[in-house]
Amino acid sequence: MPGYVEGLGFDLEETMARRQTIDQWERSWQKYWANATTVVLLAPIIIRTAIALEVDFMGPMIVTAIISNSAGMLTLVGDPATFLVGSAIHLSFVQYLRWGSLCGLLALLVLVPLIRWLMKDTWKVRKALPSDLRARPLERPWFCLLSVMILVLMMALFLFGEQLPNPIAPPAVAILAATLALLVIYEFRVAPVGKILRDIDWNTLLFIACLFLIMEALTKTGILRTLALNMNTWFGSNTCVVALVVLGAIGFASALIPNTPVVAGTILLVKGYFVAAELMPEHALAPTFTGWPSWTLPVFVGMMCGATLGGNATVIGASANVVSAGICREQGKPIRFVAFLRYGVPITLCQLAVSAVYVLVLYWLTRGAAGR
Repeated sequence: MPGYVEGLGFDLEETMARRQTIDQWERSWQKYWANATTVVLLAPIIIRTAIALEVDFMGPMIVTAIISNSAGMLTLVGDPATFLVGSAIHLSFVQYLRWGSLCGLLALLVLVPLIRWLMKDTWKVRKALPSDLRARPLERPWFCLLSVMILVLMMALFLFGEQLPNPIAPPAVAILAATLALLVIYEFRVAPVGKILRDIDWNTLLFIACLFLIMEALTKTGILRTLALNMNTWFGSNTCVVALVVLGAIGFASALIPNTPVVAGTILLVKGYFVAAELMPEHALAPTFTGWPSWTLPVFVGMMCGATLGGNATVIGASANVVSAGICREQGKPIRFVAFLRYGVPITLCQLAVSAVYVLVLYWLTRGAAGR
């Protein structure tokens, strides 16, 4: 990567001198992890590359945030929405790969023709690189090797951990991998472990915990039960329509407010609907219930798609979007709300349309499998 930066016409020492600015970005936006971390890590490269190519970096930064959000659909742990919904119905990592990952892949593939259309000028830019580029050796090769090994172990346990004699759930796998990573960081003295622990987004963890308390309060007061009964009145037992309505409604809501509270409330609402429509027994409302049949998946997958992809529409729809806008503002090119809509709205509409088709196909497949 250093050689690549040099090849674009920048002196490596100048690039390293700007490390302080990059560190300021990371400290300013360290509370936004998960998908937003990708934007933080790639921002310096994207901006410097755009400057070298003499193009505006605002468009590439917006697209990077959207790609980061969309990729969250690829795995069960890729986005808070997918993890919350998957955990609520006890969907395993491998089961999610079977039923939900394809939708995330389609959402990403949709971006290819759209990017060429939305970024016509940038897409056509060509600039020859020097032929004498040389990659520099790694400063900590053993640290890099151990880090990759931890990553491989984590992915293997995500895939097969729940099939072991003593099953290991995805949250336990994540904690195990994080612990091993801290041990490696401590051994190689990359950074003080105390500083890393302080950088954990404790505010968001507490926020999510409080959301579950609020959702439980809404359940006890009967508000969600009333809404579930209304859904039964409006849609009856037509789960296909419910899946599409949930997809569209959550997609719209997630464009304006954080998707975590929306998903947390909708999970209970949808479970209540299944019970009210007499499609599931009453004890399905219990958190420990694991008997969700495959024909309910279209509704839950639609919920995941709407929550994850709906945030791509606006600059405030996802943390990665906010981070991208903040970095661009610090570099003197603020992303206006309307400017983001130019990219976000057409991409989100196309992604939700593809998701709707996927939900319909999934409904047809699971309905046939269940003989409904």
